[in-house]
Amino acid sequence: MLRYCATRLIAGIPTLLLVSIFIYSLIHLTPGDPAVLLAGDNATPSQVNEIRARLNLDLPLWQQFSIWFSDALRLDLGASIYSGKPVTWLIAQRVEPTLVLSLTTLVLTVLISIPLGAVAAWKANSIVDRLCMAFAVIGFSVPVFVIAYMLVYLFAVEWRIFPVQGYKPLSNGLLTTLHSVTLPAVSLALVFSALIARVTRASVLDALGENYIRTARAKGLSAPRILFLHALKSVGVPVVTVVGIGFATLIGGVVVTESVFNIPGIGRLTVDAITQRDYPVIQGVILFFSASLILINLLVDLSYALIDPRVKG
Repeated sequence: MLRYCATRLIAGIPTLLLVSIFIYSLIHLTPGDPAVLLAGDNATPSQVNEIRARLNLDLPLWQQFSIWFSDALRLDLGASIYSGKPVTWLIAQRVEPTLVLSLTTLVLTVLISIPLGAVAAWKANSIVDRLCMAFAVIGFSVPVFVIAYMLVYLFAVEWRIFPVQGYKPLSNGLLTTLHSVTLPAVSLALVFSALIARVTRASVLDALGENYIRTARAKGLSAPRILFLHALKSVGVPVVTVVGIGFATLIGGVVVTESVFNIPGIGRLTVDAITQRDYPVIQGVILFFSASLILINLLVDLSYALIDPRVKG
């Protein structure tokens, strides 16, 4: 197992390299010069050139990338152009809100989507099935920011149950933190659970036609026991797979949701860095997200052996 983990982690290095090259080139080929923005409107050409030289922006693109990537291998992602603070420090300061929001969303998604998809499969072609799938289609079709604003209007402005925006750190207490991220987590979970509910329904529907399910019914087992202990157990692999794939969608949703709810996470840091054309921060955040996705895919692969003994790592 350790050899398998090491092999998969090493295999992720070329992926990180290709992603880094693509993003680095794309960012630097867009119009605009961060040195000019940093120097200000009244700066002289010599001042702009001095800033450009200090930031290595006067070097060829391949040399700039070589310097940055070699430093990144030592976990040195450079410093922010505007604040001057290390990028690794900026990311570390923003990890907690994003991690709490992502984990809360994941828990809510599992609690919503898997029972929803299982019940829809059990009541296939009934009014219950149609209502469940209608909910899934609506959740997947409506943009996350629209759902977010609707929830804010109802639960924050009208009923005043949750705060409109902001984040309370874990140092204030777990319940206080969860209260502050409930609305953004529900906004993301409604979108994320739509995809998983549809996959769960299709997988459970196939499982319900298997012989062992017919045997369980013939033995007189109750419907909930057949559904949740037998059918769902056999569809763990495709469900876990789509959860891992959907995490990429979740990361994109986190960027939008943190901006809507003014949560000081990595998504908000990304938006601010793009607005300011802060190259080191943008590159560092994208590298962080890419490494996170590689790690998540590794965890998904490892979970297969735990869910289904027939799958070997």
